[in-house]
Amino acid sequence: QVQVVESGGGSVQAGDSLRLSCTPSGVIFSIKAVAWFRQAPGEEREFVGGIRWNGRWSGGDPYYADSLKNRVTVSRENSKNTVYLEMSRLKPEDTAVYYCAADTQHDINQYEAKDWSYDVWGLGTQVTVSS
Repeated sequence: QVQVVESGGGSVQAGDSLRLSCTPSGVIFSIKAVAWFRQAPGEEREFVGGIRWNGRWSGGDPYYADSLKNRVTVSRENSKNTVYLEMSRLKPEDTAVYYCAADTQHDINQYEAKDWSYDVWGLGTQVTVSS
């Protein structure tokens, strides 16, 4: 089995940048992709970006929500398999709980922006952006 744990959330000012980390453990070689979602109070969970591992032990192919791709970077640190979400030019509307999710089921996931296609979830980390 795989577990994922998020870290790096906190309170920041509008215009700042932030980096969140997702650290997987367990049967890591079973991971096909890792993605980030967020959920603001009263809103549905929203896809942010992810990275397909493509069977590699390092790197991968990132993919992003169109609305966020100009401010978001998802990357994978080779030595730790940690996946990072970097967000720039943060806005108050970026305030949400950010979740890391892993897909261990789909070699090719045509629904990679859909939360239901991921089978492993972390508990989330709060990001609050003040104006």
